[in-house]
Amino acid sequence: GASGLKLNPKERLVFQEVLCWVMEDLAEKIVTLLKTGSLPLLEELKSQVPDSVLTLLRVPGLGPKRAAALYKKLQIATLEDLRQACLDHRVRELDGFGARTEENILKGIEAAIQAGQRILWYEADQIVQSLREHLGTIPGLRRLEPAGSYRRGKDTVGDLDFLALADDPGPIMDRLAAFRGVKDVLARGDTKMSIVLQSGVQVDLRVVPSESFGAALQYFTGSKEHNVILRGMAKDRGLKINEYGVFRGEERIAGAEEEEVYATLDLPWFPPELREGRKEFEWAAAGKLPDLVTLDDIRGDLHMHSTWSDGIATIEDMVEAARARGYKYIAITDHSQRVTVANGLNAERVLSQWQAIDRLAKKWRDFHILKGIEVDILEGGGLDLPDDVLKEADWVVASVHFGQNQPRDQITRRMIDALKNPYVCAIAHPSGRLLLERPPYEVDLDAVLRAARDYGKMMELNAHPRRLDLDDVACAAAKAYGVPIVISTDEIGRG
Repeated sequence: GASGLKLNPKERLVFQEVLCWVMEDLAEKIVTLLKTGSLPLLEELKSQVPDSVLTLLRVPGLGPKRAAALYKKLQIATLEDLRQACLDHRVRELDGFGARTEENILKGIEAAIQAGQRILWYEADQIVQSLREHLGTIPGLRRLEPAGSYRRGKDTVGDLDFLALADDPGPIMDRLAAFRGVKDVLARGDTKMSIVLQSGVQVDLRVVPSESFGAALQYFTGSKEHNVILRGMAKDRGLKINEYGVFRGEERIAGAEEEEVYATLDLPWFPPELREGRKEFEWAAAGKLPDLVTLDDIRGDLHMHSTWSDGIATIEDMVEAARARGYKYIAITDHSQRVTVANGLNAERVLSQWQAIDRLAKKWRDFHILKGIEVDILEGGGLDLPDDVLKEADWVVASVHFGQNQPRDQITRRMIDALKNPYVCAIAHPSGRLLLERPPYEVDLDAVLRAARDYGKMMELNAHPRRLDLDDVACAAAKAYGVPIVISTDEIGRG
């Protein structure tokens, strides 16, 4: 408030009057938005700039000011315009850009294009659940299943595929066309329909007969690599597998359920998440198909932020939420001081927090609160807090937040040096990627994993839906090195 500013009484009065005017104006805009669903000023501003200009903001490191400069000074309105301007070296001529910025923009354009074509898995899940609820009450609908990359649990999802088993395709297609947020019906046939949502996501529906439902679900779930291997194995046995079933000559011998499709080749049913054409068939042949980790397996969370830094809930509230989930422990790992934008903790504050945790921990006999910290790995090497502080912690995760554009050798050395520290327990979000926003930074992950093995440390699978870092391939590499993986949420206290 104004009392926190160094103002004389007259200046304070003016400040308060301006603040009241701003709040009144904001309140009016909120009321208008709630009543009409739009804001006249926003619509006016949008009319002055092509919608395509907003796609420039998908390029990592390209904020509103730079996007506006590109549009106003170079008339760049699309990602393709931007690519050509970078190739022509016109971008570097603008004030505040330069050759290095131009190079980084060019590298980020592909990520921006992908961001426009895919959505995060959890966003896809929200659509899937809404569609299930919307379509689920239709009389005669006997089964409705999502397929594709969504069903395989991929980090990001393109189109959404649904398979339906229904007495009559007509009502389910009518109902799909009436789904909220539908922008257009792209196609509709006797058994197939495609719509596109206002968000740009395409939804494809196929109504299939009961004798083919399992085969179609297996086929449209994929992956392509998994299905190629499966079809090759079928061919070796004189069989044919497609979306309609498993055939010996003209005779369909299986297809109603996925399990029977795989059983014709003496294979177990593969969890969709394993169907990537990697080692799943080797595991099946050896009788060692792995069990997937489920939510029921999670016993605690070792990366969480409270109101002491950038979280939105108190430690006590987070404990109660964790206990309600059936957890047995959590670690409070607020940011260290280097992350000033997140109100990071200096040595004095973190020690004070740990004292508070010690007092609070006495409240529960059946639950453990670990005193932790997410300590920054500094740009020049070393950690953001001294060892005499870190040694007092129960759990320390080390992270790279700054200097992410450094050369591969430098970032790798920073992480390995952090792993050498006797008080560091794990490396958090090791690649630094933000899905559809920021690519991984350059790091020799094999070298980091070897160091984690040698120093007896862990690597994090950051379960935040925008990170999922390490990814599945890197987690498999960690397992091969014998490096334990800790699954954490990076939660900021939503419960």
